[in-house]
Amino acid sequence: MTQPAPIRREADRPLLTTALDLANRAVPVLPLRAGKLPFGNCRDCADNACGGRPNMKTTGPCQCPRVCHGWAAATTNHTTLNSLTWESAWERAQAVAYHPGGAGLTVVDLDDPDAIAWARQHLPPTRTVPTTRGQHWIYQGVMQSANKVRPGVDIKSSMSYARYLGPGNGTMAPLPDTVRALPVKQPTWPVDHAVTIPRPAGGGQCPHRSSAYLERGILMAEQRITDATAGVHATVYATFLAVLSTHGPCGCLTDAHTERLFAAAQAKGESLRHCADAWANALARLGL
Repeated sequence: MTQPAPIRREADRPLLTTALDLANRAVPVLPLRAGKLPFGNCRDCADNACGGRPNMKTTGPCQCPRVCHGWAAATTNHTTLNSLTWESAWERAQAVAYHPGGAGLTVVDLDDPDAIAWARQHLPPTRTVPTTRGQHWIYQGVMQSANKVRPGVDIKSSMSYARYLGPGNGTMAPLPDTVRALPVKQPTWPVDHAVTIPRPAGGGQCPHRSSAYLERGILMAEQRITDATAGVHATVYATFLAVLSTHGPCGCLTDAHTERLFAAAQAKGESLRHCADAWANALARLGL
């Protein structure tokens, strides 16, 4: 007599149950193996031979159903999470991770008591999650991810993942400019070669209905620079020109916005001097 195949239950896999609950709340998730690491790429995706996921830094055609490409595999799709191709990963998983940027969040990862003390002094209170060595401070808003922005502090948001360690405590606050400025490299010019960043005069009619409109524009500009694979100089200038043409006349742009755009350009190899020149040239062309 043939025995019926056992029915796989979510309750048998608490990590999968947690992942599905997060997915229900629009948080993209993925399993982590031992060592808090994503699962490695399959043979077809090894060394990014497939071209990468469409939502990665370098967009590509890969539609691999397996848990490939690290953070870019994170999903809210229950069919994918419950699929046979992900089953072996859940069987070996040691933790659940999520993609903060995909959920509209930024995690300030504080690794030690000194980092926590700094955050309490300089950052607004927000939802806090205890970790093995410190705390995760979670804010509403997306920015570039960066490690070691200061001693014991990492930023996990776009193109990154964070371990899910529970819902935490406290009310989630908007992402402050103090955190956005952390990855921005300070200029290393000698004093007599200081770079002056001109500001648009502003004063025009503001077309923005909310801060979300401006934030979306800055995020798109950062992504356009980040995605540049050739002609970085031209892309940076064209992006600065587009941002200033939309947001320059009304004076909505702040120093924090400029720092974010410069940081994205510098991450692609542009010097601070080149960024300042491209910004000034864009202002001059627009007559701002």
